[in-house]
Amino acid sequence: MKRWLLLLAAFLTGPLFAQSNAVVLVAKPGLTDPNFKETVVLVTRSPDGASVGVILNRPTRQRLAELAPGFAGAEGFPERLYAGGPVMQQVVVALFFSETAPKDAAFHVLPDIYLTLHPRNIEALLAEPRERARLYAGFSGWAPNQLEAEIEAGGWFALRATESLLFRKETSNMWRELIERAGGSRAALNARDILVP
Repeated sequence: MKRWLLLLAAFLTGPLFAQSNAVVLVAKPGLTDPNFKETVVLVTRSPDGASVGVILNRPTRQRLAELAPGFAGAEGFPERLYAGGPVMQQVVVALFFSETAPKDAAFHVLPDIYLTLHPRNIEALLAEPRERARLYAGFSGWAPNQLEAEIEAGGWFALRATESLLFRKETSNMWRELIERAGGSRAALNARDILVP
């Protein structure tokens, strides 16, 4: 638990990444961990070398006002939350497009796309809704080198992250489509190629 509290502190206070730093992981059919079975996960690197991200294909029925009623604008947010992962599921995480860097701490995952759980960034998104934004309950996380070991062991395909994939509206067939795309194709990356700091 202490490690996740340190990661939470990095999320809230860490500097913005200077460059893109993200991949999409696709759980291979043999991955039986219920937290990640048949998932597609956006992953980036934290300043301490841990891998963090959010699950792209697990929409929930939960509303922001249920999870975080204290957020200004939570009651008026119409979208359902996505399940970001098994870590700190009571915390709100935002993935969003912005032509200007947010004022508070956020991970820069792709050009003009950021991942944050800083409350001021999230409240700014609620105050000015945008089409390319998604909110999550919780996040996914791995210790340094843990994820690379899982990929080497055959648990994941790693693909390049794209903006269209991150904000795709229909996610029910996403996993199956990406399994077909990644299986045996040159699109899949090697563990040594992903998230190089």
